[in-house]
Amino acid sequence: MTVPLPPSASIVIIGGGIMGVAAAYYLAESGVEDIVVIERDQLGSGSTCKAAGGLRTQFSDETNIMLGARSLKTFRRFATDFATDLDLVTSGYLFLLDNDADAAAFERNVELQRSLGQSSRMLTVSEAHELSPVISTSGLVAAAFNPEDAHCTPEAAVSGFACAARNRGVTFVQNCEVTDIVTTGEEIHGVTTTKGEIATSHVVCAAGAWSQRIGEMAGVHLPVTPLRRHVAVTEPVDFDAAKLPFTIDFTTSFYFHSECRGLLMGAPEVEDVREFNLHTDPAWLDRLAELIEHRTPALGDVGIGKGWAGLYECTPDHNALIGTAAHLPGFIYATGFSGHGFLQGPAVGEVVRDLCLGRAPFVDVSGLSVERFDREELRVEMNVV
Repeated sequence: MTVPLPPSASIVIIGGGIMGVAAAYYLAESGVEDIVVIERDQLGSGSTCKAAGGLRTQFSDETNIMLGARSLKTFRRFATDFATDLDLVTSGYLFLLDNDADAAAFERNVELQRSLGQSSRMLTVSEAHELSPVISTSGLVAAAFNPEDAHCTPEAAVSGFACAARNRGVTFVQNCEVTDIVTTGEEIHGVTTTKGEIATSHVVCAAGAWSQRIGEMAGVHLPVTPLRRHVAVTEPVDFDAAKLPFTIDFTTSFYFHSECRGLLMGAPEVEDVREFNLHTDPAWLDRLAELIEHRTPALGDVGIGKGWAGLYECTPDHNALIGTAAHLPGFIYATGFSGHGFLQGPAVGEVVRDLCLGRAPFVDVSGLSVERFDREELRVEMNVV
């Protein structure tokens, strides 16, 4: 059913991925009325539906650890709270480390994670092999593991949040592209779209890799650029894939986890493609084959069933942009998650709610404001896959 664009809204959220739908739900739950979510395609059709679905708290940045932990709690309760099965698999995250410098850095990260109540720990190479017996241990020096990390189906999470938000009165307008944001001085007056105009005083930018253009419409510079990443799903394997942890060869960023009776695999391309290009490159399969031979030769004969390409939304320091525009207080942004947006979606939805309502979030996100780049205060996240 086609939903018409309402003439006005208290808050317009641009982007119908995990960030947008979660923020809409939590705002509506808090009693905010007349919320409109505008999505240029279908809900979840951007980066969210192409994500690997990993859920973890293993980060090098305290705020990211807390956002991941908060979201994991929501995902664990999702089937009960939102009546939606996420196909949640709690098999842990295993980072494989092949040099002493990375091992030392991960030891520090694990110490930080444990100080924040997480179950992360360092492992020996033999312990890592016991958890993920398909790997080759050649060249490895250590590993890091959290048994409580997990993975799930991103599309289901979007559906669950969207359904709950609709039940609380949120309007979702799909196949509608934002073309301008009308401002005067420090005030927002409305949003112009391909389906007409909607009056509003508050806009939330949750447009993922497309956020820089949305920011420009409001006179806010959001340094977010796209990075293409490929994913492949294998044919069924002859062992219980669900028992394997989400395994990541940290140096190469080659990773895999269970997907139905097979495996989902991902890795960077040989040369980064930083443009809005979702075409799959056959050369990537050759690269994937090399990485499989290097780290998981036991999987060399497993057939590839399907694959796709999606976009990371990258910032210069691989950390998110979350905050309120300094010169335009009605413009709130949550973008630039650099590959870990889906796993932080529920928690960031809560943060966006609080920023919109002018109250303190559960975690201090001031260090993630876009102004950090003006101050040259990069906040680098090490654990980027």
